[in-house]
Amino acid sequence: MLVKTFGCAVQGIHATVVTVEVNISQGINFHIVGLPDNAIKESQQRIDAALRNNNYRIPGKKIVVNMAPADIRKEGSAYDLTIAAGILAVSEQMPAENISDYVIMGELSLDGGLQPIRGVLPIAMQAKEAGFKGIILPAANAREAAVVSDFDVYGIDNLAALVDFFSGNSEIKPLQIDVQQEFSVKALKSDVDFSDVKGQLHVKRTLEIAAAGGHNILLIGPPGAGKTMLAKRLATILPPMTLREALETTKIHSVAGKTSKQNGLVAQRPFRAPHHTISDVALVGGGGIPQPGEISLAHNGVLFLDELPEYKRTVLEVMRQPLEDRIVTISRAKFSVTYPAGFMLVASMNPCPCGFYNHPEKDCVCAPGVVQKYLNRISGPLLDRIDLHIEVAPVGFGELSCRQPAEKSEIVRARVMKAREIQQQRFEKEENMHCNAQMSARKLREICVLDEAGQQLLKTAMEKLNLSARAYDRILKVARTIADLEKAEKIATDHLAEAIQYRSLDRANWAG
Repeated sequence: MLVKTFGCAVQGIHATVVTVEVNISQGINFHIVGLPDNAIKESQQRIDAALRNNNYRIPGKKIVVNMAPADIRKEGSAYDLTIAAGILAVSEQMPAENISDYVIMGELSLDGGLQPIRGVLPIAMQAKEAGFKGIILPAANAREAAVVSDFDVYGIDNLAALVDFFSGNSEIKPLQIDVQQEFSVKALKSDVDFSDVKGQLHVKRTLEIAAAGGHNILLIGPPGAGKTMLAKRLATILPPMTLREALETTKIHSVAGKTSKQNGLVAQRPFRAPHHTISDVALVGGGGIPQPGEISLAHNGVLFLDELPEYKRTVLEVMRQPLEDRIVTISRAKFSVTYPAGFMLVASMNPCPCGFYNHPEKDCVCAPGVVQKYLNRISGPLLDRIDLHIEVAPVGFGELSCRQPAEKSEIVRARVMKAREIQQQRFEKEENMHCNAQMSARKLREICVLDEAGQQLLKTAMEKLNLSARAYDRILKVARTIADLEKAEKIATDHLAEAIQYRSLDRANWAG
């Protein structure tokens, strides 16, 4: 006798339907075939204990479990419930009439309880697309799967509930949530605000430009100047995520097992701040079983690298390709997976090892050449991909003690959103271009046209300030964003002049 149940295998952030065929025949043995990993091979013991502890049994016959398609590697313990359902159905301990209408997944405990699994959102999306009536999974994952609209999601706590569901002994209602309401309520919630920062008006202006154009930014300043505080508030002035962006971000966090039981949807833009001891695999993703790294978890949000020169050189260099392509591909001998990596890079650093180079009051005690050596820890190609360099000066007592309220995040965000709307109209015919920072060289020549005065200003700046040639494109993109913030149709000389001042580290004499 043969019974088919269905699960899903997650590859990258996409899922593939897996047919679990359970056949029972004369003999005594238990075989699982179809390229399972060790966790799936061990499922026999978990399933056996779970069935016995719930007054069911594995029949004393030959059982063959085939997981098709056999050329896709199946990983993890999420197929326990899928296989157990097939065994119960094929041994007639549970009705099998409607079992093929559902995707069934979950990890079994020895007492028959269900443990949460990873990758639920892409699994539910694929199940709906494949035409299944619904999905049955652990109750802890139900809220995340219910984000998929017009699809029945049944959250159960144990194996007995699965048998009752198909036997008709108890009615389990599908979980339904108002995704749009949940999204709108959570989208703009934040514990921090731009108004928390006293002074630093020029840095706030730079962060506003970065948010408006999607530009990467580097903050340089002494300890205690407020670099980290400012960086943590950048996400509060970015435009709220669209529902499409929220679903895409949630899929990545779901695959990584980062979603919580209470929050089915990641509605706020991510802010990831890995420690400088992070490895290159943890940053970009990978491992024996590839998982998303920090740059993918920061997709549609902010990746903050504090104390940038302290990161290992290899860690920083692996970011170069994802910064340009906005995706990261992890290749293995037999397969490769691709994760989105469309993040804004915000980095901060001290100007030198002691931290007081260019400080208005304290003297730098670093030896000659040490400042340049410290800066050289960041490679030229990586620095080239950071559009804005801004020096953060320490805040005086007068500004810290000022009781006058500063500008709130929502006011700055409104200006940023208007600038982004202009860019969306500009790039509406471009497939992978949504903001000025993503402009290609062809689009840059088409859009960022300078008049004669602008050309002369840029030429003079590059000669007098010893700016590198690689700064040319970056200056034009930033100038275009500044013009968008002012709703200007063309780039004026004052827009260009402001953009030029944000290339501090390109000046040949910056480090003395």
